[in-house]
Amino acid sequence: MEMYPKKTCSIDRLVTQPKLVEAAKTGTKTQQRRDGVYGWPGETFILDGQAFVITDLVRQRLGDLTDQDARAEGFPDLETYKGLIIRMHPGMEWNPDSLVWVHSFAALVEV
Repeated sequence: MEMYPKKTCSIDRLVTQPKLVEAAKTGTKTQQRRDGVYGWPGETFILDGQAFVITDLVRQRLGDLTDQDARAEGFPDLETYKGLIIRMHPGMEWNPDSLVWVHSFAALVEV
């Protein structure tokens, strides 16, 4: 994991909102953006009894987010996603040049 910075938070804090946990479990949420690194590719985590694996970790500018990215976050479109993020973080402004870490993940299927 030397190509990634040290984690800034535990992977079990990656997806915490109940609605987003449900969206992940149904497969409609496949990404989580955070300011820091919460998990590395190949690392697993559990959401409400379901196992997931981090499949990719990349940097992205907020200004490069698309409606497709918002849907991967579990939201219908970018405007809805932006509105929620701004409401969740009082005083935050949506700076298009701000960089976030995109944690992509998938459910693990038990064999």
